[in-house]
Amino acid sequence: MPYKALLATAALMAGVSGTTWFLSADNKGQFDWFVPAGPSPQQPVSGMISDPRAPGSNDDEETPSEPSDDALGFMLASVADEYQQSIRYPDYSVPLSAAQAQAYQGNLYHPVELPLGDNGNFVVTLDKFRFTQGEPILVVASLSGRQVFGDSLSATLETATERDQTDSAQLDATEDTGYYQGSLSSDHEPGEYRLIVEARVDGQPVRHVSSLSIEPDLGDFSGIDSPYLSGNDLVIPVKFDPENAGYYALTAQLYNGQQAIAQLSAEASLSGSSGTLQLRAHGSVLANRNIEGQLQLRHLQIRQMPAGPGDRTYYAFGPEEGYEFSPPSLDRLRDEPAVNPESEQRAVLLRRLADKF
Repeated sequence: MPYKALLATAALMAGVSGTTWFLSADNKGQFDWFVPAGPSPQQPVSGMISDPRAPGSNDDEETPSEPSDDALGFMLASVADEYQQSIRYPDYSVPLSAAQAQAYQGNLYHPVELPLGDNGNFVVTLDKFRFTQGEPILVVASLSGRQVFGDSLSATLETATERDQTDSAQLDATEDTGYYQGSLSSDHEPGEYRLIVEARVDGQPVRHVSSLSIEPDLGDFSGIDSPYLSGNDLVIPVKFDPENAGYYALTAQLYNGQQAIAQLSAEASLSGSSGTLQLRAHGSVLANRNIEGQLQLRHLQIRQMPAGPGDRTYYAFGPEEGYEFSPPSLDRLRDEPAVNPESEQRAVLLRRLADKF
């Protein structure tokens, strides 16, 4: 974890303490401007913060005390314990639960539902969020409810910032009642775009707006080399042939059958027409685990990092089926915490802070 994370932790703790003090007895500031000038039928003045200068206010009312040292010490101890647990795993090899594995899949489009009257809805669905230049953008829309709908819908693609129209298409009704389908071109400049689908509902236009991204062609995945053990890591070399030289970051999920094991990541500067990024699975996520059969790499995502300030990060994705491989014997791997002297020093510092209370 970088040093700024420790500063963020300290800031969080200071914020909690400051907020508690803000609500405590030492804070006697008044918020007179929140009191309306006259009574409201919906929210009478008596329901608002009372003015302590008004007759009948109780100056001797008991107020909460400042947070105790025990409470602050308990909070610091909890932070220290959580940090100690987090540094057990290296940043490049983090264990995954099934829910985390689902959340970390990188190129999912979450359909946006627009409510209509009479319990109807207007939903637009894409097969992914990021499209590589030249790929068709298949748009599927559905309308439900008691309203009267038109025979077709219109779809428009425009840039997110300038709102310049780049493409349009008609979505025709399919054999399934209430469903419409058509496609747009992604052969446009890389960037963020707005997808506008317009329908006529009871004779009135209704617009559905969502977003997508168009990415340049970064290159091609060309498989993996034979995995091997190095120290307490299983190393999985992933081959990628970039279109352009640059600094690339790769992530992938390691599975054994249907069981998610870890989120793996690697970074490398690639300068030629072919390159390799070394994913590593640490012994802390593999040792003492009952591995049966082959392992799989799934949901591969590669990013070309910005070359300079203001540049975009570009994305590409590996084959949907991923890669399957037979690992070498994993008996040498050890279920031991990752060794990171800087992280250990931070953990000691947090523990010392907790022990002072």
